[in-house]
Amino acid sequence: MSFTPIIDELANRGFALHKDFLSEDMTHDLVLECRRREREGSLTPAGIGRGGAVAVKEGIRGDRIDWLEPGQSAASDRYLAIMDELRLALNQVFFLGLEEFECHFALYPPGAFYKTHLDRFRDDDSRTVTALLYLNHDWQPGHGGEMRMYLAQGALDVAPVAGSLVVFMSADIPHEVLPTATERLALTGWFRRRAVQPF
Repeated sequence: MSFTPIIDELANRGFALHKDFLSEDMTHDLVLECRRREREGSLTPAGIGRGGAVAVKEGIRGDRIDWLEPGQSAASDRYLAIMDELRLALNQVFFLGLEEFECHFALYPPGAFYKTHLDRFRDDDSRTVTALLYLNHDWQPGHGGEMRMYLAQGALDVAPVAGSLVVFMSADIPHEVLPTATERLALTGWFRRRAVQPF
């Protein structure tokens, strides 16, 4: 798999959008994995903040999530392996020192949204590059759930169409998930470097 288009777009405009990043079969397998976790009750309401300060606030975000770990399924292992290849490519070009990738399924029920935010915590700079993969095969205009990115040149709405990958620097681009009229599935992840410890 060539990551050159992603690298080039990230370098030239600060984000990359690849509309056919994964094959339809691979995307379908990830949808099935997300649905299995939903049936088994593994998806839980997402919180905001980190550590002991995490709190569920549906007025800010309304998705349900479950983290990927190696060995959970063939589909998630394939995705994690591809993301590790992308991590190495990002390090080779940008010298970011990325050490790991963390990722979770995110299911937004109808009416859910996520208000404008940055992906890097104020007191932890380890999240460096955000990677979002969308899993909605039947998405149509009017279904909602677009990600609105607030760029220097203005707002850009990204449709959550299955197989599309969006990559951007976690500290640089405020963004939100607009209210969705149908269930919205995604894989949300971050390439992380070692956090700088305060003296």
